[in-house]
Amino acid sequence: MKKSGKKRRGGPLAREAQLTGWLFISPMVLGFTLLLLFPMGKALYMSFMDWPLLGEHSFVGLENYRNIATDEVFWKVFGNTFYFTAGLVPFNIVLALMLALLLSKSMKGIGFFRTAIFVPVMTSLIVWSIVWKYMFATDSGLINQLLLMFNIEGPAWLYNEKLAMPAVIITSVLKNVGLNMVLFIAALQQVPRSLYEAAMLDGAGKTKSFFNVTLPMITPTVFLTVVMTVIGSLKVFGQIYVMTQGGPSNSTKVLVYYIWEKAFKLFQMGYASALAFVLFFVVLVLTLLQWQLRKRWVFNESDT
Repeated sequence: MKKSGKKRRGGPLAREAQLTGWLFISPMVLGFTLLLLFPMGKALYMSFMDWPLLGEHSFVGLENYRNIATDEVFWKVFGNTFYFTAGLVPFNIVLALMLALLLSKSMKGIGFFRTAIFVPVMTSLIVWSIVWKYMFATDSGLINQLLLMFNIEGPAWLYNEKLAMPAVIITSVLKNVGLNMVLFIAALQQVPRSLYEAAMLDGAGKTKSFFNVTLPMITPTVFLTVVMTVIGSLKVFGQIYVMTQGGPSNSTKVLVYYIWEKAFKLFQMGYASALAFVLFFVVLVLTLLQWQLRKRWVFNESDT
């Protein structure tokens, strides 16, 4: 008998297994399509339209994107966004690593301190921002009251163009540093003790052991936390909305807040959609750039 050139297809059991598999993943596929792909496609379509929230809309092609390129407020907002990111990311990562080094040891009561630092992560962002807004208040704020005890007159933190953004950065770091701390603690506990013993035999002290053993071994976790923190900082909105509303004089207005303002205050949905895709492109480029650069400093990464 001659063998058929075509591969024999699976029988009823194979088809039933395939159907079962599709049924199991169908909720995820359906949700991904309806809640992500369809809204993204709709937003992309709107970005090429003059689309007021109420009224007729018309196709304008790339006009929204050309208007973004010549929008002075956009470039101010763009700079503020990167200012926030440049201030938050290193501060968050370094503080989280320092806390992890302090709290990674097995000591009595260490769980209390870990929990205390992680609690803000679970706290509502709006509640957290409201509390810090009152703490930064000019006259009755806790921070200025403490400064007054040392005969120092505190500034108007959230009404000063130079101080408002640093105040929001500090608030954001203290809110989320606990998450990165937990990730670093987990990474530190996975470093083999034998490496430290070998370093000690070679005469390395604590500082050399950290830079030659600890840091290289936890670079995959450092890479993960940097990527997550950068993406999160580029999407900051809640703190700005509650604490400063983009002021004073647009000094804290960031890209997501600007998108919200254009969409739901000025009802320029087409322009807001174009801004959203600019943000998407920025996040994508930075993430891909970090992914490529990981080969140069992340331990055990291949060049492939």
